[in-house]
Amino acid sequence: MKIAHIITSLSYGGAEKLLSDTLPIYKSMGVDVELIVFNGTRTAFMTQLEEAGIKIISFSKQGSPYNPLYILKLIKLIGKYDIVHTHNYSPQIFVALASLFAYPCLFTTEHSTTNRRRKNILFKLLDRWMYSRYTGIICISSATKQALMDYLPDISKVVVVENGIDVKRYEKAVADTSLRRGADKIVTMVGGFRKQKDQDTLIRAIKELSGFNVRLLLAGDGERHEELIRVVEQLDLNNKVKFLGNRSDVPIILKSSDVVVQSSHYEGFGLAALEGMAAGKPVIASDVPGLADVVKDAGLLFPSGDFKCLARLLTKLLSDADYYKSVAERCMARSKEYDVSVMAKRYAQLYNEALLSIVR
Repeated sequence: MKIAHIITSLSYGGAEKLLSDTLPIYKSMGVDVELIVFNGTRTAFMTQLEEAGIKIISFSKQGSPYNPLYILKLIKLIGKYDIVHTHNYSPQIFVALASLFAYPCLFTTEHSTTNRRRKNILFKLLDRWMYSRYTGIICISSATKQALMDYLPDISKVVVVENGIDVKRYEKAVADTSLRRGADKIVTMVGGFRKQKDQDTLIRAIKELSGFNVRLLLAGDGERHEELIRVVEQLDLNNKVKFLGNRSDVPIILKSSDVVVQSSHYEGFGLAALEGMAAGKPVIASDVPGLADVVKDAGLLFPSGDFKCLARLLTKLLSDADYYKSVAERCMARSKEYDVSVMAKRYAQLYNEALLSIVR
């Protein structure tokens, strides 16, 4: 079985992290797997995959992910694979178009509960056609599937395969004490600086804290970087907030933290929250579909955008050692339910079932 996964880039995000963790597992299972990226800008994820022996085909070093010339490249490429699996919209639609001229078995993964297309009737018609080209549509959570079915109730072949992580990697990480830089407590959020995420609310919550020598670490990068810097400056928090950029040592950063926060406007799943749990830290997250499914009854939830509530939860955790311990233990136990090897095996099962159905 020869498989190609296709994604826009390997910048920091949940889909990118998913591929960096799972493609080496497929390879260890004896699967011939390759990765196609539209934007081949070098990142930590790319280095990680190359070191694991994954072949990466890049269409460009930068530029728009919607370059129509990519369709021609895909027509030439995808026919040599048994399975082509797409992530993100431009690969989804471009591969659907390319499949009119080449005929691999197509899978796609839905990584979010919403997107801007779902408010446009023309995109709805296009999406209905696009999904019809796919043999399997995988949603990363029940909330993601429900949102997709609410949008296109007549589509079929939709299954849920929840995301997973390498739990032991986070559990065994060793803290880096230099990250404290004189602070007594560290609060961390890992996530791209995109409109989907809501680092603003976390920054404002840090401003509300009193009586704690706290340092906020923000790992990630993206289009809102400069905007977030301005928020920090306006709140006079330059000495309390550290922008770490995209990092390959996230397990160490999380292990070095006291509390992990995932503040988002919407999420398909909540991979970063799960990583914090696996590191043995109490996790606080926005109460939004997908993310809440992972965190509820283990970590703590706050209404999305409510920085005062988030500040109260942080204060409770940082001031009550027994409460902190109980939440951290619940989070660690929850993380063990989501091992990445289980997810990879389920994907492989779906691929095999699809190929067998074609043979029949």
